[in-house]
Amino acid sequence: MPFIPHTEEDVSAMLGAIGAASIEDLFDEIPPTLKTGKLKGVPDGLPEMAVARLMQERASADGFWSSFIGAGVYEHHIPAAIWQITTRGEFYSAYTPYQAEASQGTLQLIYEYQTMMTRLTGLEVSNASLYDGASALAEAVLMAVRSHKTSRRVLVPKSVHPIYRRVVDTTVKNQGIELVELDYDPATGQTVLPADPGNFAGLVIPQPNFFGVLEEVHAMTDWAHDQGALAIALVNPTTLAVLEAPGNWGQTGADIAVGEGQPLGAPMASGGPYFGFMCCRQAFVRQMPGRLVGRTVDLDGKPGFTLTLQAREQHIRRSKATSNICTNQGLVVTAATQYMALLGPQGLAKVASNSHAGTVALAEKLTAIPGVTRAFATPFFHEVVLQLNDNARDVLRALRAQGILGGLDISGWYPELGQAILVCVTETKTAADLDHYAQHMERILSKRREAPPCAYKT
Repeated sequence: MPFIPHTEEDVSAMLGAIGAASIEDLFDEIPPTLKTGKLKGVPDGLPEMAVARLMQERASADGFWSSFIGAGVYEHHIPAAIWQITTRGEFYSAYTPYQAEASQGTLQLIYEYQTMMTRLTGLEVSNASLYDGASALAEAVLMAVRSHKTSRRVLVPKSVHPIYRRVVDTTVKNQGIELVELDYDPATGQTVLPADPGNFAGLVIPQPNFFGVLEEVHAMTDWAHDQGALAIALVNPTTLAVLEAPGNWGQTGADIAVGEGQPLGAPMASGGPYFGFMCCRQAFVRQMPGRLVGRTVDLDGKPGFTLTLQAREQHIRRSKATSNICTNQGLVVTAATQYMALLGPQGLAKVASNSHAGTVALAEKLTAIPGVTRAFATPFFHEVVLQLNDNARDVLRALRAQGILGGLDISGWYPELGQAILVCVTETKTAADLDHYAQHMERILSKRREAPPCAYKT
């Protein structure tokens, strides 16, 4: 947000208007013993050009990393216009729009966001966002149990992000809800459905799953419905520009769709802030947590926007609440709305297609290197699991020394895969970046093969 410092004349005029002799008089209620005095560690002021040079030097000290890590957070190009608009004062300082007459701009933006998300997911209703993707999945599990009424069991594939599974478990374990883990086929990486699942409220269907593998979503959705359960789609929103929308899965579509909205215009930013999205069928709207914005007309017939169906108090009623963690990440949703509007359907599809093509190209280059193989011979999106005949942690450390963040070591989460890394490519990577990665991987593995053998822990 732009900042214009006050001149001495401005300060004097404001102090005169409130009848204070100095700025110190505004803080005279603070005991002298609590005041620190002047700050001694603050350097002298510098000209703008000198400050810019200093900050560039400090930024360059961090180094530049070519990142091939995904695992739920993705490096996409964010046009400069997105956050230039998002950080305008009208959006930047907006509070939750309980007073519709004073919040039409914010309400309309959220309404447009909801419209875009329903079109992406193919479902009928979207809320105004949740805290993040992991907690959105937890909310979907709670929602499925409330809607089902007769079962408190939910099936969760082992190929769902391990951290998501931990968040869901933390959220529901003290509410008498049982999470049943489903294994994956070691050849394909796809979820194996049980022959006799018993009574359950919902099935989580990741698309793509944590391995980047595409699941048989149509068969899984129909199977869940045949068992009288809800189908919960856990999706990457970028994929929805090129893959079938959850609302079209199987004969009748998924019932709930959730996921992490970070790919839609939010920078990685050391872990946040991000936002979770949630869409569902109209039949389940009363069980949906979070805020909903609707379009209506006033007494004069003019269109307007307002929070609808749910009151704020619905979320602060302890055990009777639909949700107690329904944080609305409004500012990041603003950025996502600008991002989707600026790119449009064709732009989103191009981002998704280029990301997939880059991952295919990199996988081909890396698996041509002795000692590197694909873990699963199954279609994938923009992440792929590679197995190494060397210590994954050591190889990634060697790549890091060359300025390459070569992927995520998933051996600890999935020891049955051996030394395995999850590698991701987005549209930000060029052909030269892929060649650079492959060349260093080949050199590192070749050098390590020639070195004397050493023991390592798996």
